[in-house]
Amino acid sequence: MANPMSGSQFTKAVRSLGIDVIERPGWLTHNRNHKGPWGPVHGVMHHHTVTRGTMHTVEICEDGYTGLPGPLCHGVIAKAGTLYMVGWGRANHAGLGDDDVLRAIIPERALPTDDEANTDGNRHFYGFESENMGDGKDPWPRAQLDTMAAVSYVIANHHGWTEKSTLMHSEWQPGKTDPRGPGFTADGLRADIRSMLRYGPGSPVMKRIRAR
Repeated sequence: MANPMSGSQFTKAVRSLGIDVIERPGWLTHNRNHKGPWGPVHGVMHHHTVTRGTMHTVEICEDGYTGLPGPLCHGVIAKAGTLYMVGWGRANHAGLGDDDVLRAIIPERALPTDDEANTDGNRHFYGFESENMGDGKDPWPRAQLDTMAAVSYVIANHHGWTEKSTLMHSEWQPGKTDPRGPGFTADGLRADIRSMLRYGPGSPVMKRIRAR
């Protein structure tokens, strides 16, 4: 059973890679734990925000909106590659998804097509929202992609997972399309995570992050 890493463990590890991390006030205790447990955790889920403007995006992910209270993730990844921490604990990001996907990701098998929404994902996944309009046209800068890989790497390295424990919202919940857009592919993101796990500081991602 995988208990979530602590927020301080996570931010310390991410900063050690050279990622710029901004901690929003109260983020360590901002969560939805009163609605249910967070854990055991089985993976990292990535999303796009369908927003424009970094601070506007951060505020929405932190506070939520009518019908969906925040936090809407644990961290927001800006286009410049900065990571904004907005919550830690249960967050409203994954919603209901496919139990077959959960059963596959635990042993890190190939993911089946998600065609049901019957299982609580907020309990089982770390969640990160990346600033993007989600229209299939808004591009993904390299710095943003590298931070996406870095947060998954830190979590996978902590738990002893591989890149196969990183999934997209579109692979969990029927009807979702995120993340998508020019420059992004799920296979490309997982390849970057795999490289980081295999080569560490010698991986291209870590070299790019250090060169920022």
